[in-house]
Amino acid sequence: MKSDYPTPLATVDLVLLTLRDGVLSVALVRRDRPPFEGRLALPGGFVHVEEDEDLAATARRVLREKTGLVAPYLEQLYTFGGRNRDERGWSISVAYFALLPDIAPDPENGRAILEVDGLPHLPFDHSRIVEQAVARLRGKSSYSSLPVYLMPERFTLDDLQSVYERVLGQPLDRGSFRRQIDFQGFVEPVPGEFRRPEGGRGRPAQLYRLGAKRLKEFGRRMLA
Repeated sequence: MKSDYPTPLATVDLVLLTLRDGVLSVALVRRDRPPFEGRLALPGGFVHVEEDEDLAATARRVLREKTGLVAPYLEQLYTFGGRNRDERGWSISVAYFALLPDIAPDPENGRAILEVDGLPHLPFDHSRIVEQAVARLRGKSSYSSLPVYLMPERFTLDDLQSVYERVLGQPLDRGSFRRQIDFQGFVEPVPGEFRRPEGGRGRPAQLYRLGAKRLKEFGRRMLA
């Protein structure tokens, strides 16, 4: 049945956050069509009503089609909409943010990795979307296992603490951090796997991996 009401444009936009050279960064793609053709923007796409089961399926499909990547963590962020955000018409965008280990730039396919602090102005309302995703990441990282999704498959506890500190923007007490991680139990030691320190001196560090696949929220904040 045809609706008597005009239908707004319905899209999904993705904020892909990663640590590039130890700095929190976002992956952008160069638009291949108007509006803003040739500009760097968040990867996004229209909802395919005949194909996508739900919005999360749209997000995963857009991520795969626009970047060829699969994210270990994907979360719905917020819904953005309005008459003036897209010159093609009244539009609604459901934004998601994803965390991935180090993503490489791919200039040949129009992918760039830029630091989240000091981003140039992005098309549509993408600058606002990135700001909100970064705020969500930093806020949630203070009381959850979220930063572990920025880690490679194998890592030391010192590596993990460094990532927490880079995301939160503040140092953490080493002893308190390790007690918290041990108590929460979302990472597990890899049996028989260690990393020798550079130069070969000192005690090898135990390697860990993500144990609990679901996000773990803590009972208290992880602060300095």
